[in-house]
Amino acid sequence: MDPIEISPYQAEWALRFADLGRSLRATLRDVAIRIDHIGSTAVLGLAAKPIVDIQVSVADFEPLDAFREPLEGLGYVFRADNTDRTKRYFREAPGTLRTHLHVRRSGSRGERSALLFRAYLRAHPDDATQYGNLKRKLADEYRDDRAAYTHAKGFYISDLMQRADRWSQAVEWVPGPSDA
Repeated sequence: MDPIEISPYQAEWALRFADLGRSLRATLRDVAIRIDHIGSTAVLGLAAKPIVDIQVSVADFEPLDAFREPLEGLGYVFRADNTDRTKRYFREAPGTLRTHLHVRRSGSRGERSALLFRAYLRAHPDDATQYGNLKRKLADEYRDDRAAYTHAKGFYISDLMQRADRWSQAVEWVPGPSDA
């Protein structure tokens, strides 16, 4: 497995998402209620692993082939062994740039959490910078242990999500329109 590397923010991440989002929208059409750039690469200025995370919101996971077949047609690889049952998970085609595709039910807690995390960090650049600094520190410490890296981030992310929840209530946040 490759070592964990955190890169400074790269404008090309947003451009990559824009290309991928257009392709996903053209292929999935109405099956995708939303298509959003999520995760750290979706936050201007935030250091991140150079992996574009995309969330596709669907009405339901069944029938699976309603989105699985079109996504596989684009080269995405379905990961049936994913243990997170709140999403269906796809990875990039072999030999292409790293992309994680998270298919979640529209209106689910998971869908909302991913969008809130992104919105909060976009609205709070100091928190985004602090999070980026933590990721760099932990990547140095756990360079070859992804599970330990992810676990170590968990406490900070939990605290961050509590602040995001309070902020969302104070500003009456609702997700904006779909990114693609």
